[in-house]
Amino acid sequence: MPVIAYRRMSSRLCNAPASFQRCMMAIFSDFIENIMEVFMDDFSVYGKNFDQCLENLEKVLQICKEVDLVLNWEKCHFMVREGIVLGHRISKRGIEVDRAKIEVIEQLPPPTNIKAIRSFLGHTGFYRRFIKNFSYIARPLTNLLAKDAPFVFDEECLKAFDKLKEALITAPIIQPSDWNKPFEILCDASDYAVGAVLGQTNDKKHHAISYARKTLIGPQLNYSTTEKELLAVVFAIDKFRSYLVGAKVIIYTDHAALKYLLTKKDAKPRLIRWVLLLQEFDSEIRDKKGVENSVADHLSWMKFEETSPLPIDDYMTDD
Repeated sequence: MPVIAYRRMSSRLCNAPASFQRCMMAIFSDFIENIMEVFMDDFSVYGKNFDQCLENLEKVLQICKEVDLVLNWEKCHFMVREGIVLGHRISKRGIEVDRAKIEVIEQLPPPTNIKAIRSFLGHTGFYRRFIKNFSYIARPLTNLLAKDAPFVFDEECLKAFDKLKEALITAPIIQPSDWNKPFEILCDASDYAVGAVLGQTNDKKHHAISYARKTLIGPQLNYSTTEKELLAVVFAIDKFRSYLVGAKVIIYTDHAALKYLLTKKDAKPRLIRWVLLLQEFDSEIRDKKGVENSVADHLSWMKFEETSPLPIDDYMTDD
């Protein structure tokens, strides 16, 4: 029998995306995170000015020529000041919601079945980083996705539906992270939840990068105040880990006792385990009263009835 070999990667192979990404990373390894970014078959070349961008583009095109990488001319955009990258509009202002996607959502009528609910939450969830308290706002809709839950699209669901659409229309511009500056985590705990905000300070003004919240369950509800406050820190570190590895981290919390846990010799094993986790990072804990720490404080004190775990919920590993 003749031996048959693919000349091009076949579609629908489970490992095709990862293999293709590794191939692209290998081809442009000298340029990634320096003059370009690559995601699968999409890549962006950038520069601080026109001449630098033109020079960087020439380098990338030369590599494409050397490895015989064919580009789709119709999908190429050259020397633009802003553009759509992975569903977001990127410009010198920062990262914004793609207005074209918002217009589609604006025109959507209220969902009438489970499939429509999932579609709407999937669409709006793509931009959840722009929406403060996304999980809380969407809770009436996600409750409809619970197993054996009756589909009753009531007034509360309609309010959540309209509020999510309004939140997208007025979505803020998120500035990209500055890796030369320390990251700041504002975290707080209540009796039943923990909340955290990741951000940075630019020009003496704090701007948020991401929000996170998690409802406490089971034994966590019985933790002492100190344990819950430390759990909020651990949750934030785990949630924003990809940002924090190798960076300076300043953690603001309204529980002064946390600053002394690192030197406490007779702490519970659970606290010691969490402290060891924190020592992996270049972190500094600073005291910040709840009045000054309003965003994280609000996230932790928002209360609603907890249902069975749903895909849209924030994830936190077992403590």
